This record gives sequence, C-alpha cells and structure tokens, in this order.
Amino acid sequence: MIGLAANTKKSLLEAVNLPETLENVWLDRHNEADTRFIKDLKINVTNVLKAETLTQKEAVLLALSVAINEKSEVLASSLTELAKSLEATDDELNEVAGCVSLMNANNIFYRFRHFMSGNENYQNMPAGIRMSIMMKPVLGKEFFELMSLALSAVNGCEQCVTSHEASVKSHGGTEARIFDSIRLVAVIKSLIVVL
Repeated sequence: MIGLAANTKKSLLEAVNLPETLENVWLDRHNEADTRFIKDLKINVTNVLKAETLTQKEAVLLALSVAINEKSEVLASSLTELAKSLEATDDELNEVAGCVSLMNANNIFYRFRHFMSGNENYQNMPAGIRMSIMMKPVLGKEFFELMSLALSAVNGCEQCVTSHEASVKSHGGTEARIFDSIRLVAVIKSLIVVL
C-alpha cells in the first residue's frame, strides 16, 4: 500500500516539477495514510494541467500566477523552471508576476467599491491606479485577460470577475476556455494549501 502511495505522491510532484524528495507535513501525512485525498489531488492537478482549451505553456503560466499570488515560493520556483522549459521568456514570466500584483491592487479596490455600492461618492471617485501593463501585454490581450479573470476569481472580486470574463470573450476566448482556467486555478490553490 505504501508503495502505491509513494508513486501517487511522486506523480503529483512531477506534474508541477517539484522534486520527489520534497517533504511537507500535510502532503506526507496523506501520503503515508494512503488517503483518497492525495489520489484525487494528483488526478485533479494532472487533469487541469492538460486542459484541451489551454496550451501546456498557458496552463503552467496560469498555475504560476496562483503560486505567486498565494506566495508559494517552492511552487513558484518549480513552475518558473517548467515554464522556461516550455519556452516562456523572461518578459512573459515578468508579465505574469506583474499581472498578479496589479490584480491584487484592483481586486482590493474594486471589491471595496462593490461593498460600498450604496455610497455614490466612492463610486464616482477616480480609481487612480495605473494599468499600462494591460494595454499591450506580451502574452496577448486574450490570455492576459484570462489570467486577470482567474486571479480575480481566486481573490474573490465579483466586479473584476464580471469585467474580465466579458473582456476575455470580446477578445475571442470561449466559455470552455474560461471554465478550464478557473478549474485550473482552483485546483492549484487547493494544492498550495497542502504544500
């Protein structure tokens, strides 16, 4: 039984380019107990990284955006190396980090505005947040908007989710692609919880 669990943990870690020797209390506990959870997590991670509507590089960059957002240095480092092996450029990797930072500012700001929707003063004041990174993204407008949408979903900003979902569609993105992206970031967030 332990041998099968060890292979499950190994496969899970390989999927996100982490060393099989990685030790983590929660992951190791589930692995040693051979729980259904670690098997499900491995299947979920493997499946979302192979979504039909995303290229492998796009899937890894979306996963990287969540790792940066959630401050998982170990996963961000492994996914950066995996993205580079998929020919991600330094400019693209920098843009992922820039998008994460910008979405954190926007998600807080627009979530506040949404919470305070009854106060016209807050609604009419200019945001005053520079967003030039969004104008001509290296990764392309549709993918940048898709990543912005996914991060906004992770960060729980309804107004940003609604806005970016419409923008993704206006740039040719499909609902299937949006759905796969949201499922991917949800699963990667769940992985980060036990890393």
